Amino acid sequence: LQVTFPEIARTLETLSAATPAAETHGCLCGALCMSAAYSIERWFEEIIPEPQDIEEGERRPLGLLFTDTVDALRGEQMDFQPLLPDDQEALEQRAIALAQWCQGFLYGFGSCQPARAEPLPPDVQEILRDFTHIGQAIVDVGESGEEEEQAYAEVVEYVRAGVQLIHDELAEARERDWVTSAAG
Repeated sequence: LQVTFPEIARTLETLSAATPAAETHGCLCGALCMSAAYSIERWFEEIIPEPQDIEEGERRPLGLLFTDTVDALRGEQMDFQPLLPDDQEALEQRAIALAQWCQGFLYGFGSCQPARAEPLPPDVQEILRDFTHIGQAIVDVGESGEEEEQAYAEVVEYVRAGVQLIHDELAEARERDWVTSAAG
């Protein structure tokens, strides 16, 4: 990503956004998995109280995040990464951010479902259930040792790969819904 977690967090704070940076990015990713036509303007409406008041300096980091996320999800490199705090942050803060990210993903995914949605593939349903559990997890890290760090890294990798799988699995449905909405 061309922007960092702290940069996005500061920008959202400046804009009085109600959602934290991780949740905001999760919302974007969930929406992009469901909708081929999801625009940056719609994302701004979801996350910022007064989107019409965004100045260029505030728009730039969010625009870069939007573009980088679209490119990563739609690209063939499989280089998508959820926007989360760096490893220098306390494990507890990173785990909280991961839970928020999953909550945001589920919100974005659900808010973009078409009115006559077809059943989701079973593997997508399973990942969404897992994201629900991750989003509801109570974080009590205590001493952050090597085992806890490894477990966190594995969950982040599962989320990363799960999002990429969901995006790929729903490609045909996204395209069909986009064509249908563009024609209607």
